[in-house]
Order: sequence, then C-alpha cells, then structure tokens
Amino acid sequence: MIVTGLAGAGRSTAANALEDIGWYLVDNLPPSLLIEVCQLARQAKQTRLAVVLDVRTRSFFEQLPTMFSDLGKAGIQPEIVYLEASDEVIVRRQESARRPHPLQGNGRLMDGINRERDSLATLRAAADLVIDTSSLNVHQLSTRINHAFGGSDHDQLRVTVMSFGFKNGIPIDADLVLDVRFLPNPHWIPALRPQTGLSREVSDYVLSRPGAEEFVEQLQKMLTVIGEGYIREGKRFATVAIGCTGGKHRSTAIAEEFARRLRADGRVTNVLHRDLGRE
Repeated sequence: MIVTGLAGAGRSTAANALEDIGWYLVDNLPPSLLIEVCQLARQAKQTRLAVVLDVRTRSFFEQLPTMFSDLGKAGIQPEIVYLEASDEVIVRRQESARRPHPLQGNGRLMDGINRERDSLATLRAAADLVIDTSSLNVHQLSTRINHAFGGSDHDQLRVTVMSFGFKNGIPIDADLVLDVRFLPNPHWIPALRPQTGLSREVSDYVLSRPGAEEFVEQLQKMLTVIGEGYIREGKRFATVAIGCTGGKHRSTAIAEEFARRLRADGRVTNVLHRDLGRE
C-alpha cells in the first residue's frame, strides 16, 4: 500500500494506525528503492507492507512513472490511500505545528500547499481510497483506517456510510452522494428539535415518513449492483454520503438504518456522522 497526500492531512496518524493493526511500515522511502523493499517483503513473507510517500522526497515526482512501471512488471499493484483536507484546515495545522511547508521555499504557506496539490494530482486521481480529514480528529481517522485495512477479506467491499449537512458542503471524498431532504424535517417538531437522528424518537419519525423505507431499500439494491462492479474493477472501498440540511436529524437516522441493513447482509460497514454537533 502507498500512503500519500498533503502535508498536514494526517499521513502520520494513518501510518501509526496501520502499524497498530499489523502492517509493516516504511516512511519517507525514496521511490527508487520501492521495488527493492517490495521484493524483500516478499522474501520475508510479509504480506502487509505500507510505504509513506510524499513531497519530502524531492525526486519523488520525476521517479513516479518509472516506479509504477517497475511495480507492474514485478506483478505488484499497490493500493493507494490519499489523504487531503481543505486549505483552511491545512493552514491551521501547519501553523500549529510551526514547521514550514516542504514546498514553501521563500514564498507563502499557500504557495507550498498549491504546489503540493498540483504535484500530487496524478496520485490522487489514481487513489483507491481518498479520505478528507478536514472534519476528522485523530481517533476518527484511525477508525477509518482500521475499518478499511484491519480485516483480511480482500474480496469484499468495505463501506463507510457518512451523514452530512448540505449547508456545510458536500463531502469531497464520497463515491455516492444521496439527498434525503425530500423527507419531512424533525427540526420543525419542538419535541424532536433538540434530539438527533441517533435517538429512537427521531429515527422512528424519519423512517415512518412516506418514501423513507423505499429509499433505503432502493439504496441497498443499488449498492449491491455498484459494489459488484467495484470489486470487478479492483475497488474495495466505497463511501456513501447521505445528506440533509444540517446533518442532525434525517441524514443521521437514514445513515444508521442503512448501515444496520448492510451489516445484517454481512457487509463490513462503518458509520461516520460528519456534521453531528456542528449545528
């Protein structure tokens, strides 16, 4: 596996999480040595190898095409995990760390961030799993890494069901985005307003509205078809984002119910409520 992405997006947290679940980790490896490390891992019968690649290795970009070509010739097709975050979050984290951006040079911090995004665009496009860490803390990111790579079943689609609020923006790392604003909003019921979709009262209300049951059933059928296609194409991860206005009531309740049904079908499923508590 190749772990890459923006400085400040959580590469170290992801790397630590992988080590915790048994992956052998190599950090800041020159790309020219990647094929040798993979061969050594094979000889040692090490089946889980994760390599962190980023712009600290300045020759990284020139070696990238050759690196993937050499891996392909050796019969190795790495999974790519790409971590990113919004400019605002990256700036805040970089300033908090009090370290210059590796591509900043004599310019502004944003100059370095923009150069890094441009340089990593090819890797992001090829990534098997993109994780936007803008609204994740270290524990939530570790949980997502554990969910995606902690198991041993490589032939099953692993699903993250994410609730969100459209007023806070659409998740940029979602594979599917669904809108449940067609359902009545519990916000307008005084007894339900202070509660969330995690409460039984709100969940029962949302799921009993016309169209809710049909929506979840059709979504489950659609994911079955899409999931089979993803597996055929070598994609093992899918993030399904379900949104309402604020991410508090409808999307949270529907996400929980959808995840419950996926688990009942034996599908490895994780739930993330991106905007719960932000309202």
